[in-house]
Amino acid sequence: MLRMSKLTDYATVLLAHMAHDQRISSAGELAAATQLAGPTVSKLLKTLAKAGLVDSVRGPQGGYNLARHPDQISAADIIDALEGPVAITECSAGAGHCELESVCHIGSAWQRINRGIRLALGQVSLLDLQNQANPMPSVDLSGAARGVAHNPNGCLLYTSDAADDRYKV
Repeated sequence: MLRMSKLTDYATVLLAHMAHDQRISSAGELAAATQLAGPTVSKLLKTLAKAGLVDSVRGPQGGYNLARHPDQISAADIIDALEGPVAITECSAGAGHCELESVCHIGSAWQRINRGIRLALGQVSLLDLQNQANPMPSVDLSGAARGVAHNPNGCLLYTSDAADDRYKV
């Protein structure tokens, strides 16, 4: 299953708060505002600063702020900072990472899938993530899908009550 860690989720919550607040905040202020544990927030801020997503400001009025505008920080940037580069298989990280490469004929397909995931993550900005006024549509990804339908935006959805039986999965 593809799932990011809790720390990556918490980092996204932290960054979204910083994008909304847009001021220098101490780790303690950020912990209180996001209801995350202080040590967790401190650890995340150090990791995010090392990745260049937040800046650390020293001094009595110091703290942390975003290093770039929220529309210049992507979901891929956040995941890379906490989890490392997205790689759904050993070979999808690049050539030479898997001992079975010489006999495997599916590596290029996994690499193509990985690039698609990476592209999708790169197209979602922190501004998009923290924008509650424009929520993402709800999609059932439980694996119980039996058909295909279109949502109002024209996107394909796999649903259990598709209107057209030609697309049964």
